[in-house]
Amino acid sequence: MKIEVKINKEVRNYQESLFFGLNLRQLLFSALAVTAAVAVYFSLRAALGSVGDLGGWLCVLAAFPFALCGFFQYNGLTFEQFVVAYLRSEILCPRQMVFKAENLYARCLANSSIREALKID
Repeated sequence: MKIEVKINKEVRNYQESLFFGLNLRQLLFSALAVTAAVAVYFSLRAALGSVGDLGGWLCVLAAFPFALCGFFQYNGLTFEQFVVAYLRSEILCPRQMVFKAENLYARCLANSSIREALKID
C-alpha cells in the first residue's frame, strides 16, 4: 500500500481551500458580489418592472468590484495592497530613476598614497 501526499513545488503558493476550492477571502468577496447583484436586481425590478438585459448588465457591474477584490492577485499582492503600492509609486512619490556610472576604484585611488607611489596623474 502506497500513500501519496501532494505538495506544491513552491510552498508559499499553498492556499487552504475552505469551500468549493475557495479560500476564506474569495468566499467572503463572492458572497458580497452575489449580495450586491441580488440587491441591484430586486431594486431595479421594483423600479422598472421587467429588468431585462440592461438589468443583467447592471447586476454584473455591481458584482464586479467585489469579485475583483476577492480574486485579484499580482505578484502575491491582494487588490488593496496593489492599489496602495500603485498609488505610492505613481502618484504620491513618483520619481524618475537615473543611472550614473561610478568608478569606485578611481575614487579610492584619488585619495590614497598609492597614487603618488605610482606617479599617476
